[in-house]
Amino acid sequence: MDRRRGLPAVDDVVANLDGLVHPLLVDCARDAIAAARDTMTGGGEVRTEEIVAAARQRVAARQRRLLTPLVNATGVLVHTNLGRAPIGADALAAAVEVGASYSNLEYRLDRGTRGSRHDHAGSLLAQAVGAEAGLVVNNNAAAVLLGLAALARDREVVVSRGELVEIGGGFRIPEVMAESGCSLVEVGTTNRTRRADYERAVSASTALVLKVHASNYRMVGFVESASVAELASLRVPVMFDAGSGLLDADTPWLPTRPAWLHDEPGVRQAVAAGAALVTFSGDKLLGGPQAGVIVGSGSLIERVARHPLARAVRADKLTLAALQSVALAYLEGTAATAVPLWRMAARPVHELRARAETIAAAVPGAKVVDTEAVAGGGSLPGLTIPSAGIAIEVDDADVAAAALRDRRVVARIDDGAVVCDLRTVEPADDTRVAEVLGALGAPGAPVDGPPTA
Repeated sequence: MDRRRGLPAVDDVVANLDGLVHPLLVDCARDAIAAARDTMTGGGEVRTEEIVAAARQRVAARQRRLLTPLVNATGVLVHTNLGRAPIGADALAAAVEVGASYSNLEYRLDRGTRGSRHDHAGSLLAQAVGAEAGLVVNNNAAAVLLGLAALARDREVVVSRGELVEIGGGFRIPEVMAESGCSLVEVGTTNRTRRADYERAVSASTALVLKVHASNYRMVGFVESASVAELASLRVPVMFDAGSGLLDADTPWLPTRPAWLHDEPGVRQAVAAGAALVTFSGDKLLGGPQAGVIVGSGSLIERVARHPLARAVRADKLTLAALQSVALAYLEGTAATAVPLWRMAARPVHELRARAETIAAAVPGAKVVDTEAVAGGGSLPGLTIPSAGIAIEVDDADVAAAALRDRRVVARIDDGAVVCDLRTVEPADDTRVAEVLGALGAPGAPVDGPPTA
């Protein structure tokens, strides 16, 4: 008799599983039974309880692949892999309110006629930076692509060789430009490009001068670049990709401008300097949902909005509602508290250290450490933010960090110790961090699998 006939039925294995919707539990059970069948085909023995255990492991692995909230204890404020910065309660409430109902997304209440989805968040962000008009798309790469396609297809765009950068995910500015249908004209050198270099390249075929902020790397030494104001004097429209989206370099929503912002350019300053269009991220240093924003000349924004590609990359009503709330916070001057990014970034170190001391007192073997947080998200390379956290030394830091991830806490490893940087941890999560670290530090008390709550 074939011993494989004794394998349990899928339903019998599923009856011992939980934590996922039924179709996914069935998949895990089938995979576990199939693996057992292969083992038995090779002459091995597999008991029913071993199949159930294997199915449970598959369930746990599948749970980890579902989109779920995490505690970010890495100290990276705009952590791309962790969804970048969290969105504020007001912005989330706005998205829920608009998403749960019908809205005037593309409807003029005053006229009872069709309107534009650019009349909401886009126009408010334009007002916040002193621009004539604005629109929102799904991310900044799309904003750059759309702007070039609408204004420079089959024409030349002049760019400094030192600004032909690669952004996240392997996307490169020359490739984005090629997809837009424009012709790239490189000027200057990697480290030095002057206004005169652009001036020599500008011709009747030139549609735009493109300036790209090198937000994900920093060049020092024998360097020079032309400013937006210098380029604006060439009498050719200047499109500035500001990248990270610092709305105003003076950060008027904060008591003082943080030193770690260093020379990060502001969108308002670029508009004031004469940029015809400025593109930037709606998340990152703006602190909203993932989006791309284009602000600038009203006539150019109108041309961009009419381009067929604008429909393909437009933002949805949830994004627009959340981003509208963020824009209102900047206009009202409440971004320091309404936008979690700035709330986390502005917390004084002494406050973080006090929280760390409370956590360390409850965790055997833990100690308070001074740390350095970073902006992340391809922003402010090489610049750090003073911070504080908790470190715990373990026999195997990689195993310990994996155990924390099983409980949805992502930490970092420094010098063989597991470190939780509190710059990116909300105070409401301190108890959770203490509990997870406590289980990690207790001899013979391994951290359990993913919580079911």
